[in-house]
Amino acid sequence: MSTREAQAERPVEPQAAPQSAPQAAKGAMRGDLGAVRREMARRLALLTPAMGIIILVMVVPLALMLTYSFLTSARYGGVIWEFSTDAYLQFLFVRDLDDSLLFNDTYLRIFARSFGLSLATMGVALLIGFPAALFIALQPPKYRTMLIFLVTIPFWTNLLVRNYAWILLLRDRGLINNTLMDLGVISQPLPLIYNNFGITLGLVYSFIPFMVLPIYASLEKLDWRLVEAAYDLGANRWEALKRVIIPLAKPGIIAGSVLVFVPSLGAYITPQLLGGGRNLMIGNLIQLQFGASQNWPFGAALAFILLAIVLLALVLWALRARRSGTSLKEVEIG
Repeated sequence: MSTREAQAERPVEPQAAPQSAPQAAKGAMRGDLGAVRREMARRLALLTPAMGIIILVMVVPLALMLTYSFLTSARYGGVIWEFSTDAYLQFLFVRDLDDSLLFNDTYLRIFARSFGLSLATMGVALLIGFPAALFIALQPPKYRTMLIFLVTIPFWTNLLVRNYAWILLLRDRGLINNTLMDLGVISQPLPLIYNNFGITLGLVYSFIPFMVLPIYASLEKLDWRLVEAAYDLGANRWEALKRVIIPLAKPGIIAGSVLVFVPSLGAYITPQLLGGGRNLMIGNLIQLQFGASQNWPFGAALAFILLAIVLLALVLWALRARRSGTSLKEVEIG
């Protein structure tokens, strides 16, 4: 059989009908959806370790503390697994002999003292931190790195060691009082420690870098030609500062204020050492409930009351900022 005859006897295979436009679009869509699913699966796999750590070290402890706050306190520490709201009632009331509730403002005064000292810390840190950040921002670039480095040096030393150093400086026979008495400026030691002044000074020293760095980050991005334009329009230094520099540095000021105020509320080591245990703050009160008082539910309730107050304050600020046109994204650190 010749080659031509073999080709003639071979059956002709039917050709596939060409796909219509809707079918082609549907196939392309399926391919796109598959690619999207694979990308989402890849991102989820990358996020899983971080989310697991966050859940383990943050969500689980908070859930445990919230659960403890609604349980009954055991006599010698720990909890009894019986639902109770006594821990939250104890914040405002005390039970009389006939089991009636009487208003008690002891813990409210401790909270008020903590908020007052935290606001004072924030204010003093702002008064010191803003000029420092402005000074750094006005320096030539080759000096800024060294100045920022000097601001962060206190973080190299443990907070406990730094507070003990302040005790050596502020105590009755410390360096400051001895120097002033040797110079004849004072005849008796000044009460610089174991009071609200000592606590505020220690908190300002501990948290002032958190004020300087965000403000510097805002001032570093400032277009200084705007300040020069203000001078050209007749503004003096104070008017340029008030009308140009401070408004443009507002995101850094807000960020620094939050970063100083919130940690100061829960500070423990500084009030304990520089306050002498006589000027309790919220952190010390919570520690007492888990330590000497052995009242774990009340300690957990105090922690959640503090958390609720801070979150409420931040939410109210966010709502106010939204109305005034200030976005939360404008509050940047670095």
